[in-house]
Amino acid sequence: MTRFGYTLMTEQNGPKDLVQYAISAERTGFDFEVCSDHFSPWLASQGHAPNAWAVLGAVAHATDRVDLYSYVTCPTMRYHPAVVAQQAATVQILADGRFILGLGSGENLNEHVIGRGWPAVKQRHDMLCEAIEIIRALFGGGLVDWHGHYYQVDSARLWDLPEDPVGIAVSMTGPRSIARFATLADHLVAVEPNGDLVHEWHAARQATGMAGGGRVIGQVPICWDPDRDAAVQRAHDQFRWFGGGWHVNANLPTTAGFAAATQFVRPNDVADSIPCGPDLDQIVDAVRPFWESGFTDVALIQIGGEAQDLFFKEAAEPLLDALRAAAGKGDGDD
Repeated sequence: MTRFGYTLMTEQNGPKDLVQYAISAERTGFDFEVCSDHFSPWLASQGHAPNAWAVLGAVAHATDRVDLYSYVTCPTMRYHPAVVAQQAATVQILADGRFILGLGSGENLNEHVIGRGWPAVKQRHDMLCEAIEIIRALFGGGLVDWHGHYYQVDSARLWDLPEDPVGIAVSMTGPRSIARFATLADHLVAVEPNGDLVHEWHAARQATGMAGGGRVIGQVPICWDPDRDAAVQRAHDQFRWFGGGWHVNANLPTTAGFAAATQFVRPNDVADSIPCGPDLDQIVDAVRPFWESGFTDVALIQIGGEAQDLFFKEAAEPLLDALRAAAGKGDGDD
C-alpha cells in the first residue's frame, strides 16, 4: 500500500512553524515527513532557509509515530560526509529508529556558498559515491581513517550510534545514476513518476543479489486553497521555479537567477503542472502516476507558508482519505 507524507518545506517556513506543522501532520494521519535541506530558498518570495538538521532534531523529539527523511542532503560540499554521518546517527537516536538519510548530489544554489565553485555532474556523482562509502564506514561503529580522491577522514568514530541502523536513500534521475548508486543505497528517491526508472532500480539490485527493492520515494507539489485564483497566484509567486527541471534547477546559483529564469512563466503555466484550488480529485489525479509507477512513498508539498494551517484544518484529512482509497484500488484492493 502506498504511503503518503508531508513535506517540511524549509524554504517557505521558519523553524518553529516547521516543528508545529510536523506535529499537525502526524496528528492528521500522514505516514511520514520529509525535510528539505537548503541554504537558500528557490525564490526570495519563499523567504526562509533554516538549518534542516536542527529542525529534524526538534521534529524527532516532538513526534512519536511518523517516519522522517532528509529530502535530500548533499554530503559533499556544505557538509563533510563525516559530519553528515554524525548528524544522521544523532537524529536516528532522537527519532527512536524512524529516520532515513536521504542523499543527493546537490544544487549550485546551496552548495556554492562555501566558495568552492560548482563541479560538473560526473564529478558530483564521484564525490557522492565516496561520501556514501565514508558514511557507511562510520555507521559501522569503528575507527575510520580515509584517504580518498575527494575526502580525508582522520581517526573518526561515531560515539553515539543508534540501535536501529540508519537507512540511506539516494536521489537518482536516470540510467547513469542508477548504475552508480543502486547498490550503494537502501532506497530510491526520484523526482518524476518514471516507471522505467523504478524498474531499472529493482533490476540493478536484483542483479547483484540484494534482497528486496527498498522504498521508492517521490514528491508532488500541490496548492490547495478554497479559492482557486488565490491558489494559482500563490503557486506562481512561490513555485514557478519548479518547472525548470532538474538539469536547470541544479545549476542556477542564486534566487535572482531563478527569478530571471522564470520571469516569463505565467500563472496559468504553473496551474497546468501543479494542482491548484479546492478540487481534491485533481490532486489525487496528480499523485496517481506515482503509485502507478511503483512508488511506495509520496510526499505532498503544500505550497505557501501562510497556507498550512488552513490546509490542516480543512483539507488534509479528506485528502488523505481520498488518496488512500484511490491508491488502494490501484493496488488491487477493494
